[in-house]
This record gives sequence, C-alpha cells and structure tokens, in this order.
Amino acid sequence: MHPSFEEQQLGKRRYITGFDGLRSLAVIGVIVYHLLPATLQGGYLGVPIFLLLTGYLITGSLMKEVQRTGTIHLIKFYLKRLRRLYPVLIAMLVLSTTYITLFQRVLLKDLRSIVVTNLLWIYNWWEIGHGQSYFDRFAGESPFTHMWTLSIEGQFYLIWPILLLLLVMLVKRKSLIQGIIFGLAILSAILMAVFYDPTNINRAYYGSDTRSFAIFLGAWLAMVWPVDRLKSQISKNSTRILDVTGIVCLAIVLLLYFVLQGQAPFTYFGGMFVFTLFAMILMAVIAHPGGHMNGWLTNPVFKWIGQRSYGIYVYQYPVMVFYESRVRSMGDHPVLNALAELIIILLISEASYRWIEQPLLHYDWHHAMSDVRHVFDRNAGWKKWLGAAITAAFSIVFVVGMVLKPQTPKPNHVQTQIEKSSKQVKARNDAIEKGQPVPNPSGKKQSIEKKYGLTKKQATKAQTLKITAVGDSVLADGAADLQEVVPNAYVNAEVGRQGYQAPALIKQLANKGHLNDVVVINLGTNGALSEQTIQQILSAVGSKRQLYWVTAHVPTKNWQNTVNKSIQKTAQAHKNVHVIDWYSYSKGHTSWFASDNVHPSDKGNIYYTRLIVTQILKDR
Repeated sequence: MHPSFEEQQLGKRRYITGFDGLRSLAVIGVIVYHLLPATLQGGYLGVPIFLLLTGYLITGSLMKEVQRTGTIHLIKFYLKRLRRLYPVLIAMLVLSTTYITLFQRVLLKDLRSIVVTNLLWIYNWWEIGHGQSYFDRFAGESPFTHMWTLSIEGQFYLIWPILLLLLVMLVKRKSLIQGIIFGLAILSAILMAVFYDPTNINRAYYGSDTRSFAIFLGAWLAMVWPVDRLKSQISKNSTRILDVTGIVCLAIVLLLYFVLQGQAPFTYFGGMFVFTLFAMILMAVIAHPGGHMNGWLTNPVFKWIGQRSYGIYVYQYPVMVFYESRVRSMGDHPVLNALAELIIILLISEASYRWIEQPLLHYDWHHAMSDVRHVFDRNAGWKKWLGAAITAAFSIVFVVGMVLKPQTPKPNHVQTQIEKSSKQVKARNDAIEKGQPVPNPSGKKQSIEKKYGLTKKQATKAQTLKITAVGDSVLADGAADLQEVVPNAYVNAEVGRQGYQAPALIKQLANKGHLNDVVVINLGTNGALSEQTIQQILSAVGSKRQLYWVTAHVPTKNWQNTVNKSIQKTAQAHKNVHVIDWYSYSKGHTSWFASDNVHPSDKGNIYYTRLIVTQILKDR
C-alpha cells in the first residue's frame, strides 16, 4: 500500500520501479471494485497484494539490518513507521469527522470508538464485533470500513520486528526460519477456512490471524528471494522462464480479479490463498533484475499511482460514502458518477501527497516547537497564518465531533413498516408450518379486490396460490400485503440480505418442505448479483419450479442497472425464469416510495403486491 519508502529502507540498491506497477494494479482493483462492484467482482483482492509487498519489503529491510548490525533498532523502526503512516491517517480521520459533524451526523454513532481503534491499529478487531460486512454496500455504510487493512499492517509493524529478531537469535538456521514463516502463512489460511461463517463473514475477512498469510508469504519470499542476491546477468533461457512465469501469473491475477467472488465459500477455503500465491510469484519475477517484467510494469502513470497509492486507498471510502449520500441518481448514471468520484479521490490524494505525506515524511520533528511558535510571529506571512487558521478550524470541529453525543435516530416509516410486516409474516408462516388455515386479515374478499385493483377471478385464484418468496428488505416491507392477497405465501425476507446468502437458504426451505412450485425472488437491493450466485440460486430452486424474479429499484446505488440486466438475461436463458419488472413498473412514481426512494411506501406496497400477483396469475 505504501510507496517507495520501504525500498528506500533496503539500502543503497536499485529501486524496483515495477513495484509501483504492482501497487497500481492493486489500488486500481480495489477502487474499481468499490466504484463499480459488478464490473470487477474480485477487485478486493488488491488488498493481499498490498500485504504481500509490506511483508516482502519490511522483512527484507529488517534482515539486512540484522546482517549488518546483528540486531534491529526497534524505536527507530517504529518512529519511521509512525512518520510514514500517521500523517495521512490523522488527516483522513480529521477531515472525515469534520464532514460528518457538519453535514452527516447520522454517522456520529461509534465515531469515537472508530477513531481511537484506528489510531491504535486495532480497528479490524473492532469491526468484527461492531462493523458491517465489507460487502454490505446499501444502508449505513461507514466511511472507515476499508481501514481494517491498515490496522493489520500496523499490528505487523509492531510485532514482526520482535518476532523476527527472536527467530534469528533462537532458531538461527535460516532454512528453519523460512519453514516457520511459511508454516505461519499456511496456518493463517487454515484459520480463514475454520472461521468462515456464510451468515457472517466478518471474523474470517477482518481477522489479523485469518488475513496475515499474505504478509507471511511476502516475508517468506524476502528470506528465499532477497533483492540483493538476485543477479541481473543470467542466461537467456532463465530470462525466458522468468518472463513466461510473470506473464502467466499476471494473467491469472487479472482473471481472478474478474471471477473470484468475495462472498463465495471457495474464496475462504483456499481461493484467496491461491490468488496470493500467484501474486507472490509475480512479485518475485518483478523483483528479479534478469527478467523484463519489472520494465513492462514501469511507466509514468503507474509511477504516479504507485507513489500515491497509500493516499488513494485511505481517502477512497470517505469520498464514496459522502458523495453517494448526496447523489440520488447513482443507479441511472453509474459510470459517470464513478468517474466523478474517481476524480475527487485523485485530487485529494495528490493534495495529500504534496502537502502532507512528502513534507512530513522528511520533516525534522526536532524543530516542531520552534516552527509552531514561528507561526505566531508578526512576520510569519499570510500563507502560514492561513494554514494555521484552517488547521485550527478543522481541529476544533473534529474535537466537537468527538465529544458530541450522537442523536438516537427515530424509527422511520420504513423501519416501522418492516417491523410490523415481519411480525405478521412470522405469525402466518407459523400457521402454514403447522398446517393451520391462514385467514384473510381483512375478512372480506371484496376489500382485497378493491384495495389491490384485482378482478374477482384474480382475487379468488390468488387465495389458492401456494408460493415461496425469498428476498431482502424490499420484500420484508411488502410481505404483509403479499400475504394478504396470497394467504398461502411462505415468505422469508431479511433486512440487508445479500444474494450470496440465498442458495443455502433456498436449500433449507426445500429440505423443510417450504419451497413451493412457484418461487418469488427479490434480491439485488444490497449489492450486485454475480453470475455464480445466480447459477447457484437457479440450481437450488431447480428447473421444475417456476421462478419469478423481481427487478431492483435502487436508484441511489450504482449496481441497479447491472442487477436488472442480469435478471433479464437469466430469464431469456431459462424457460422457468420469469421477470417481474418492478423497476420499469414503478419508474417515475415517486409517491410509491418512502424517503429513501428504494423501499415502497404503503401505496407502493399495494402496487408492488399487485404486480407480483398479476404476473404469476398470467401463467395460471
């Protein structure tokens, strides 16, 4: 994640310019994944590349120091790390807190804990217990979610020099040390599989123990493939082998960017580890001066991105969260808005690089007090006065935000409706499970015909329908209405439900005898649906059942159109899949939605239910 600083610590030897290219590939993957998740569903894998580079460069630097001096100057090492990482981290925390305090106070909740845990480099552990899933992109998204990575790196910087020094002093044999480090990487990958829970992947995804295999693989490579031992003069055949290996590994890395889904079980049962192995080999080829991969990944663009990759990574999420909270047309113009967000991220990162990172990286902190006193001199100059005033203003608002008690948000109409609907749905599902009759709550068929705009024939047939509906908060919002018209509808809806959770749930419903011949799916509100997820859902439903898929109306999110295209494409390819086009049916009817423009209002739930019922009845 961090530019050439580590290479500089390795001593006076060649600067591996190709590592800027590797950093660029990593940060581009992460940024594109966050901006357009459906376009690059494996872009989150840029993080293991950052961790690989950290493990390789830091371990190489420490081993060189041990070989030269026989020890590691821990205080000096820690101070260098703090000087490198803290300025940008603090700047991001102050700027984000200032924005939240002034414009988005709903995010004040847990803000003190978030800031403190970030500064202490334990935020990833806080997120395991308190944070949302990394892949939950719909409601209440935190501008700090991505900072778990920096906490893992911080813990590595704190512990690894001591552990490495102990290994050198006690084990001594280099081959055994290498084996121990590689063993730690394997253990970490095993722990990722052990702690994987499909219902809550936070422990496996955020844990320092489950994610450190990338750092350990980088550290192991530094032991077996040290930069200062690699010779530039090698045979043509060796160069050819290096180049082919590098090309193959680069191709595999890029392929997995597109196909390795972040919520898929395989990712946690070895998939991410395999990706990291190929990325490690690619890094090894880049580091070797006898091959051409280093040169191929060297260009001015990659150099610019690579040197600013730390800032780009740190500032990206706050920009996205704050921008998307203000722009209500993300779904209609995903690419245009993504470009706007990208430009803002790059501008802020460039400003940070020029005025924060570089100046403070080389700043002599012994002069800090005298420089502060100089600001208050009459002859200090307007630039210093302005800088001091801006810094003071941000600092004051930051402190206010830290001490300001967050307001407990009042339950909005959507929350109230979902809670009310969920209670009614549970009671009706229980009755269906027990084989008891489920009466019409209104008690009058005529009122259903009038309320939902159905004919007498439609209302009568709806009373006899047996369907199973699976979905997210949109279905949870309208479930009570759906069961009012279709009393025998078995509904399983949950707020925040992701597409990848559906296949296992559908199989459970089938095993319990609750998966009827007509299945309604309403997913896609909380994130894009991968092709893999769609195929798993189809397999779980089976080809003998009729599947009715409701399109997504999420104008505030950039995956709306992608989700709907996937649904349409799936219906065209499978005879038993039918589209219930809620997106087109509801477009332009603002009164059908609550204030978030996503969940139907009371009026909208009537039309939502009517559309589902009439579409199903067309085939009956």
